[in-house]
Amino acid sequence: MKSKVNEAVDFFNNGGGFNCAQAIFATYCEDFGLDKEIALKLSGGLGGGIGQLGYICGAVSGACLIIGLKHGMYLPNDKESKEKTYALAREFEKKFVERNQAANCHELLKINSQNGEKRTRAERVRDICPGIVKDAAEILESILCDS
Repeated sequence: MKSKVNEAVDFFNNGGGFNCAQAIFATYCEDFGLDKEIALKLSGGLGGGIGQLGYICGAVSGACLIIGLKHGMYLPNDKESKEKTYALAREFEKKFVERNQAANCHELLKINSQNGEKRTRAERVRDICPGIVKDAAEILESILCDS
């Protein structure tokens, strides 16, 4: 698999306002048979920790969606695929937290996303999130190559 880390970061920085989940999910989706426009729509509500609520980072959510595209269960009672997807999602989250000390958006940005001043939040996103997208893409690629 050719690395797309820089593509994901560029998509976040210069893609026209797409969020971190969209940057990850749309960068890798076509490799697993999903149309990019559909991927952008599906992941649109995940940015900012689900609708800017500060929960799980959108880059983490986007990566878990890609793991699901590659390994996810789609047949009834396919416990093997289900468990593999869960295990890889846990592995991703563990490696992400090792690098970033958190997986929740409000902890990563060090602000309360729900009550923070918009300007402060926008500045934190601009300063911090490109690195988070980069980390998520690097970790995702290592997991995809190993699985």
